Amino acid sequence: MTARRLFTSESVTEGHPDKIADQISDSVLDAVLAKDPHGKVACETLVATGVAFVAGQITTDAYVDIPSIARQVIKDVGYTDATFGFDYQTCAVITSIDEQSPDIRMGVVGKHGAGDQGMMFGYACTETPVLMPLPIFLAHQLARKLAEVRKGAKHMTYLRPDGKTQVTVEYDGDKPKRVHTVVVSAQHSADASIEDIRRDVREHVVKPVLEKYDMNRDENYVLFVNPTGRFVEGGPKADSGLTGRKIIVDTYGGVGSHGGGAFSGKDPSKVDRSGSYAARHIAKNVVAAGLARICEIQIAYAIGEPEPVSIMVDTRGTGKIEDLKLTEIIRKVFDLTPDGIIDRLKLRRPIYRQTAAYGHFGREEDGFSWEKCDHVDKLTQHMG
Repeated sequence: MTARRLFTSESVTEGHPDKIADQISDSVLDAVLAKDPHGKVACETLVATGVAFVAGQITTDAYVDIPSIARQVIKDVGYTDATFGFDYQTCAVITSIDEQSPDIRMGVVGKHGAGDQGMMFGYACTETPVLMPLPIFLAHQLARKLAEVRKGAKHMTYLRPDGKTQVTVEYDGDKPKRVHTVVVSAQHSADASIEDIRRDVREHVVKPVLEKYDMNRDENYVLFVNPTGRFVEGGPKADSGLTGRKIIVDTYGGVGSHGGGAFSGKDPSKVDRSGSYAARHIAKNVVAAGLARICEIQIAYAIGEPEPVSIMVDTRGTGKIEDLKLTEIIRKVFDLTPDGIIDRLKLRRPIYRQTAAYGHFGREEDGFSWEKCDHVDKLTQHMG
């Protein structure tokens, strides 16, 4: 008899302060890579009431207009009115940029090694068509739908850019059975009634998403919309935002492990980013090949060294072969040096702003090369 359990994951909209910061950092990265594919970028952003502060290390011969980039992101997200307490026209944009440390550059450029030490994780499972855990997948779909209706629904013009979603799924063992609870917090104008907000969010955000993915058509779930009854002050006016502060939203919603490194604002020589993308790519191909229903990969690096110091595979008892044997196959099939990862996944392109909201994984848009199941045949060929 398997045990019933509940698991919860959250997502946030592109107007959440931390996600504004992530999008600015990744937009700066894209601007550098568009002109200099080998540029080195480690860019952090802080947003608060009336200010965006961009800092970090950038080494490139290209010129990028960071204040203009930041303002464009803020405008695109939807902060276009000074009454929001933060808008693209009146906010100050402050920069503090240095070059990459020569000590790091020596190991990255000279030895083609990793840009830092650390461990990275990748995860995949059969819970959804994109091989992601169901709670984070649904939380992202709800957050995207909330942003969609804010931008396009004429009857929901009271919505503002900030927002959060949360989904609790009931499992029977390792298999999801139903959605148990949904939480949506949507920023709104002061004149909107809580009754209208709750009705509209239920009908135009929650129900369409759950019905699209064939979840809980009988509506046998608990729904909280703006539980406090009011969410007028939001965005950077209400809460400062910082690059890299939503690493669980960015990955698997708390399922599996996380190495602790953030992604946004980092060029692909930083294995915090490229190593995590490579680990997801491997795990997804393992599951897509039918070699396991669940797969977690850990890769670890030493700064300046090209080869990983360790690779670990954990299929949680669902693998068709032993994890140690699968690890040996993965070592043969995948080049896990930073150069190998960058070349295989084509990571020197300006593709990163789109990753900075609604998750880096489980995405089917163009540019998410680490989501392709393009190594299935190579893995199965080594099964013997």
